[in-house]
Amino acid sequence: MNKKLFLFASLLLCSIQVLLAQSQSVSGNIVDAENGMPLPGVNVVEKGTSNGVSSDFDGNFTIEIDEGSILQFSMLGYITQEIEPEGSEIQIELAPDTEALDEVVVTALGIKREKKSLGYALQEIGGESLTEARENNLANAMTGKVAGLQVVRGSNGPASSSKIVLRGNNSLTGDNQPLIVVDGVPMDNFTGAANNDFWNPSPDMGNGLGDLNPENIESMTVLKGASAAALYGSRAGNGVILITTKTGKTQEGLGISYSTNIGFQSIFSSPDLQSSFGQGANGQYDNQSGLSWGPKIEGQTVENAEGEQEQLQAYDNLDNYFDNGLNVNHSLSFQQQVSDGTSLFSSVNHLDDQSLIPGATLKRLNLMTRGVSVFGDKDNWKSDVKVQYIRSTAENRPLNGVNVSNAFSTMYLLPRSLDVTKYERDTDEFGNMRWYVPSNSMNPYWAYRNNLNMDTRDRFMLNGSIRHDFNDWLYAEIKAGADLYTTNTESKLYSGSPLSPTGRYSLGKNTFRETNYNALISGSKDDIIGKWGAAVTLGGNLMEQESSLISSNAGELEVPNLFSLNNGIANPGVSQGYSNKKINSLFGTFQVNYDGFLFVDVTGRNDWSSTLSKANRSFFYPSVSTSLVISDMIKNTGGTLPDWITFAKIRASYAEVGNDLPAYQLFNFYNIGKDPNGNTTAGRNGTLYNPDVKSELIRSNEIGFDARFFNNRFGIDFSWYKTNATRQLINLPLNPLSGYGSVKVNAGDIENRGFELMLNGRILDNPNGFNWDMNLNFSRNVNTVNRLADGVSQYTLGGFDNVSILAVEGEPYGEIYGTKYQRVEDESSPYFGQIIVDEEGIPLASSDRERLGNQQPDFLLGFSNSFRYKNLSLSFLVDARIGGEIFSGTNRAIQNAGTGAQTVVNGNREDLVIDGVVADGEGNFSPNTTGVSPQLYWMNLTERSGNLGINEANIYDATNVRLRSVNLRYDLPNRWIENTFFNQAYAGISANNVWMIDSNLNGVDPESVFATATNAVGFENLASPTIRTVFLNIGVKF
Repeated sequence: MNKKLFLFASLLLCSIQVLLAQSQSVSGNIVDAENGMPLPGVNVVEKGTSNGVSSDFDGNFTIEIDEGSILQFSMLGYITQEIEPEGSEIQIELAPDTEALDEVVVTALGIKREKKSLGYALQEIGGESLTEARENNLANAMTGKVAGLQVVRGSNGPASSSKIVLRGNNSLTGDNQPLIVVDGVPMDNFTGAANNDFWNPSPDMGNGLGDLNPENIESMTVLKGASAAALYGSRAGNGVILITTKTGKTQEGLGISYSTNIGFQSIFSSPDLQSSFGQGANGQYDNQSGLSWGPKIEGQTVENAEGEQEQLQAYDNLDNYFDNGLNVNHSLSFQQQVSDGTSLFSSVNHLDDQSLIPGATLKRLNLMTRGVSVFGDKDNWKSDVKVQYIRSTAENRPLNGVNVSNAFSTMYLLPRSLDVTKYERDTDEFGNMRWYVPSNSMNPYWAYRNNLNMDTRDRFMLNGSIRHDFNDWLYAEIKAGADLYTTNTESKLYSGSPLSPTGRYSLGKNTFRETNYNALISGSKDDIIGKWGAAVTLGGNLMEQESSLISSNAGELEVPNLFSLNNGIANPGVSQGYSNKKINSLFGTFQVNYDGFLFVDVTGRNDWSSTLSKANRSFFYPSVSTSLVISDMIKNTGGTLPDWITFAKIRASYAEVGNDLPAYQLFNFYNIGKDPNGNTTAGRNGTLYNPDVKSELIRSNEIGFDARFFNNRFGIDFSWYKTNATRQLINLPLNPLSGYGSVKVNAGDIENRGFELMLNGRILDNPNGFNWDMNLNFSRNVNTVNRLADGVSQYTLGGFDNVSILAVEGEPYGEIYGTKYQRVEDESSPYFGQIIVDEEGIPLASSDRERLGNQQPDFLLGFSNSFRYKNLSLSFLVDARIGGEIFSGTNRAIQNAGTGAQTVVNGNREDLVIDGVVADGEGNFSPNTTGVSPQLYWMNLTERSGNLGINEANIYDATNVRLRSVNLRYDLPNRWIENTFFNQAYAGISANNVWMIDSNLNGVDPESVFATATNAVGFENLASPTIRTVFLNIGVKF
């Protein structure tokens, strides 16, 4: 009875509430508060509900709302307004959001400027965009998000290094990477690939930028052109990337945030392998063979290497050997205004990457605290202090290239009918390695358990600054910062392998320290004389770098598996190095503006570098830039613009920057060592140094425009640039009779010319409904070697065997040279251009190396879209590298071994008749009719003319288009969590390397270059399969 009465009373109360909540119709007109023009597309919403409409073309609207409700009016580019209607008709004036229009950005030296005042190109990436990528390496998270920026990824798995190149390569010998500046302090973005030796590669220990935690980043600003970066002098020859970390802000609740991302790794892209033919050669089964040129797999019974009878079948050893990887990332942070003038941001992040590569792990702990305090009687003092500690530990970083410890090459080349899991029990009863051919290769299970490498890096990044505002237009600031790290490495090879009966052991330690001290004074004031305003900044910088390394190798061990430097059969090999470099600088800027629409900037910086001689160590870098905001000029002079034009600006700049020498390359010295008998030796280096060399000089011109339409809903930004990097610091070849192989000189001119196009748009805009944002980054860069040196037509950037990456005078930077098919060269011959084969029907190789292609792309494209419907959001990124070529050592290797899918046609291996001609020895040719077995053809093709065969056969178009990432997120409604401790909560799923839309390398990823610590990136060899990771993402705020 009581329940019925309660239900009746509830229904009665609800009915009364409905009767009392009378609705009303409200109509009105919305105009721009500055010019009175009607505003179409304004969102009119009954606050706290999903009830809403949009204003029509004339700014009119009508909406039904409950009496007493608040109406909210919002539109991109205008300040949101809320009112309680007092009648049925209202008039609304929306004021432009001047803060949004006059966007403030961080520029060189941390100076904040209005974006419209800048006469050069820059591009920003929000912190959320970087965290959405869920990349272990922050450099990879930038892919596709900045026009003109290319990320070159290493091939050693998920912990490998990546290289950033902005607007092409400026140097023949430098690393061509931009300077990384974090909170105003440069950091070392080392590339941890210890060597680029194709035949004996070392582990890739990542790059410096990979140490940072994306969750700590507030924003990133990319200064592309020389004018943008000129204030950083000789270190900014390749652009600058400014990273701003988070600071404390007033937060609802405690200000504590926690997120976790759990990633499941699987193979995304791997070489195409055949499954039709088994172990052996010449069509015959051989259980000791390392080739797959045996019989066709038809279930026949054979005897394996263990003496067991089994049915011949193909195995998917890639899937059977590699695990499903797990990537777990936890982040906990505190962000709050802890007192009236003090804010604090603290975070702890832990990454645990258990790679799908057996035994390979990466663990990284990242701790950071940053405090900002405003104090003084007039709040005219400000301090900013940050401490960051990073500890990363890696085990069993994989190797690539030709190496018996390379599990990737083992799986690619393993006979297709051999089951690798039979050797998971990797030792016999005597402790020796079990393998089907133990004399010349390594069991991959034994390798990851007994051929170990480990490295640990401890890194501190420190900075502090204090600023005093003398008044509202003049301030002074002092800043100090340091980047310090120590890397310890260790490698152990246990006994029992053919490589070493007793084992091997080595240790290494590398330390690095960079300190920077800045001081500046800056003043800025508008309307100094009439409508003219000006700003001046003067300052200086002291930079010092110091590094040392020591490595010790015990070699073969006396007592098996006793890992000590004292346990070597011979004396341990020890090498040591030290480097110290200083740059002292003075800089200044002067800006003048007229009426807020015309801006002219002049900057200058003078560096004094310790690595150059006294006569040449001083060098001056100037820049000048201008910006004309056409839309403001027209408005300020009484004119009007069409309603659909919101903003328009043109800009231009000229600048000079450069690169100096590494330390100790002015005068020759002797390398001290030991001979096999323990005697001390001294040997000269192979380059004759020149004390008269100067710094490299880069001159840059840039023009561009920026326009926005329909109240900032659509925007376009275009830049055209041209840079010439002269006085290249190169090693010019010398006659060996001189005692040196080369001499250091200033010579050459490397040109980059190109354009960048950025488009953005809010396609659909409905705060309480469906929203769609689109961004496109498109760029084209032509990188040309205009000139080298007198008598020099080409300069080697890198390569291996008979494949070389060259800088050739008059040609694009990064030409790929190697052997080609020998072809008929007589243009009058009916067979002109056809391949010449020998009497066995096998193609012949050219005697000289010739051009095969170029390593650089023609175009770069990044296309992102984000959609949101209420609390549900979806975003994706497509990026593309269009054009360029790459030599594939992986394809060459699997062709040679008979495991490649190219070696089988329609499931069979029938004799091939190559489309070519045969020479009769007297200059005459006839069509080839001789068939050749696939084994003879492919093995000759990949071995003839050097270890890599006829290189032309494995040059591929490096074009690739992929769906790089997808991110789906749901923010829990407030009503779900209002009675909990949470202020905000979300859950989502995301993925990297989702879909390879287009590629030409038979399953090999064109991104997986052999090494990143080089300017020769036009080849790959037996690289790691590309990894796809699917993440489950959860986050809460307290």
